[in-house]
Amino acid sequence: MAAKKPNSEGVLSRVSSTVSESPIVYKGKRAASDAGFVVKKLLRSTGKAAWIAGTTFLILVVPLIIEMDREAQLNELELQQASLLGTPSSAAPH
Repeated sequence: MAAKKPNSEGVLSRVSSTVSESPIVYKGKRAASDAGFVVKKLLRSTGKAAWIAGTTFLILVVPLIIEMDREAQLNELELQQASLLGTPSSAAPH
């Protein structure tokens, strides 16, 4: 009886290579790659938008809030002084 040559590729290896070369697997990998690219771009643009919104808030809104607080404190101080002096206050609450 002649000795058989051992098969260099096993069944599992052949099935694995057949599946990995399948067009369905290729399309799935391509879709995953495209989705990853879109997610990366979306996160980058969202980060840029958050940076712009945050800096705009700090530059425009925070000073406005501080000034409104100062104005409220000044009005309150004027009302207290007017009540201590017994004069009718000329500043009506807004």
